[in-house]
Amino acid sequence: MFSDKLRIFSGSSNPMLAERISAELGLTLGKINISRFKSGEIYVHYEETIRNCDVFIVQSLSHPINEHLVELMVMIDAAKRASARTVNILMPYYGYARQERKAAPREPISAKMVADVLTTVGAHRVITIDLHAPAIQGFFNIPVDHLTALDLISDYLKAKDIQNPIVVSPDAGRASTAEKLANNLDSPFAIMIKKRPAHNESVITHVIGDVEGATAIIIEDLIDTGTTIVNVVESLKERGAADIYVCATHPLFSGPALQRLDHPHIKEVIITDSIALPESHPERFKVISVAPMLAEATRIIIEGGSISTLFKHKGV
Repeated sequence: MFSDKLRIFSGSSNPMLAERISAELGLTLGKINISRFKSGEIYVHYEETIRNCDVFIVQSLSHPINEHLVELMVMIDAAKRASARTVNILMPYYGYARQERKAAPREPISAKMVADVLTTVGAHRVITIDLHAPAIQGFFNIPVDHLTALDLISDYLKAKDIQNPIVVSPDAGRASTAEKLANNLDSPFAIMIKKRPAHNESVITHVIGDVEGATAIIIEDLIDTGTTIVNVVESLKERGAADIYVCATHPLFSGPALQRLDHPHIKEVIITDSIALPESHPERFKVISVAPMLAEATRIIIEGGSISTLFKHKGV
């Protein structure tokens, strides 16, 4: 199916996903030694030849994000210096994406900085999923394939045959995604209006839409501490919602988020394996793998074709 010039390697952020992607492609995951010196500095050694190869590195910028970012930079540099033909980054979760603009004076635009660093160190292409802000694609001067897990989540929900669903956007920024999911499910959607007194804190002030008696489906791109989602869930319950499903592409799950989301008012938390989850997690957490989609994207990049063929709904 492929030339013998394709190599897939895993960073330390999500080796299980890298294994799944390789298996989907009928390949063996490449051998690489990643270790730390006593000082904490990162050491990388590709243990097979990659000269004139198309190298794909699987690495999500999940916790500890700075470790994983520097590790990725060292992997890119090592591949470039080993005469790889191209160095492609399969980055399901793009970290620092929430800092994509200046919301106050003297703030950084860290999402742009990460794009600059990855390009400067030698990446030729980035493949990512559900960026927090789609405009981040424009921060790069190399190709960026922006995939979405919306079809995967839609198919899972359709199979459940949920009665009287309503898709809920937890804030105005997710309204477009909520509308797309609602169209996929042929359901109405609602929007929560909130204010943020501080980072990782939010207060729900209004709900636009009638959720009374409906099965609410909350859609997010990521869940970090879970505080906002729990606030949304409790607000929906106060307004008469029946069952509540929580959907998100990226399970960051900082601090006690897993325990926080194991909430009696949440029927299911539907997430992907873009970020590695602890082996032991509550039964209400349902994980959909993005490996087949990333494997197919890799095939299209190597063989030629259109990434848009991955999506049922071309407007996503």
